[in-house]
Amino acid sequence: MRIGELAQRAGTSTRTLRYYESRGLLPARRTGNGYRTYDEDDLRLLRQIRTLQDFGFDLEETRPFVDCLRAGHPAGDSCPASLAVYRRKLAELDGLIGRLADVRDQVARQLADAEKAAEAAGGAVAPQCEMTG
Repeated sequence: MRIGELAQRAGTSTRTLRYYESRGLLPARRTGNGYRTYDEDDLRLLRQIRTLQDFGFDLEETRPFVDCLRAGHPAGDSCPASLAVYRRKLAELDGLIGRLADVRDQVARQLADAEKAAEAAGGAVAPQCEMTG
């Protein structure tokens, strides 16, 4: 298939495919007249890349999965290098979740303090904000 058809089937643009090619993630095969050609394996590579990017992986983090598929494995995550990327990403996500939980706790404390202060003021109506008012 040609680049336009592959882009359509993968749900991306031809520009993106050319970029992946320049980064070495998508093979660059050409016909005698210079047209890029692709097959179902290339579509599979693209779907793997797109799925991982949807999960928040950056483009370079997809490389081990692509290499695994190119090596003939049935799944991009069946190689040790891919599993290592999963482990790093999980650790990164756990760190983000921890930081978000800390921020949530701080916001909850601020809200509780603000509500207590409002009660202590006897429920007096506070001045309205000029921006909302």
